[in-house]
Amino acid sequence: MNKDKRYEIFSRLRDDNPHPTTELNFNSTFELLIAVILSAQATDKSVNIATAKLFPVANTPEAIHQLGEEGLKKYIKTIGLFNSKASNIIKTCRILIDEHHSQVPDDQNKLEALPGVGRKTANVVRNTAFGHAAMAVDTHIFRVSNRTRIAPGKTVLEVEKKLLRFIPKEFLVDAHHWLILLGRYTCIARKPRCGSCIIEDLCEYRDKNYGDLEK
Repeated sequence: MNKDKRYEIFSRLRDDNPHPTTELNFNSTFELLIAVILSAQATDKSVNIATAKLFPVANTPEAIHQLGEEGLKKYIKTIGLFNSKASNIIKTCRILIDEHHSQVPDDQNKLEALPGVGRKTANVVRNTAFGHAAMAVDTHIFRVSNRTRIAPGKTVLEVEKKLLRFIPKEFLVDAHHWLILLGRYTCIARKPRCGSCIIEDLCEYRDKNYGDLEK
């Protein structure tokens, strides 16, 4: 795929959605961090349902830490892997209190040092909360990047590096959200909805599916 085609792809995505953001509900950087930790192997919808009950009760490192693991589990038990997530979140709150004055650090290494926070989670926080051109490659972005040939790669890290290298700079900050939304609602896993995709004519996927038009 050449640079002109990539530029047109992201121009269309921007025109269609000028101000994209995460579908996780949050009102602070700390709430975002907790929501993203909870979202691992879970849907945004399930996380939003849980945090709608949790955050009015506890939405600071001190308040969640005071709940303790068992107290926290009561709010997140409907989310997959809630036992390990509760343990990680309590540990993360302790570190934020002791080492970061209860603030979420704007630093990749410091974020990745928090329990339950890997490279992808750190990138989401740095992109969404702090406005960095960070690319959090999840299953949706990995699929879209390879199907369209925007940034094909065999590993998550390879795709991440190619996206940061190939996407025109003016689109980098928002590209993460556009690609996730495209993969979540249009370029879905089994039967991509090519007929209703705004970049279908630019996409280099060989096995396009137009079943969404046969209704």
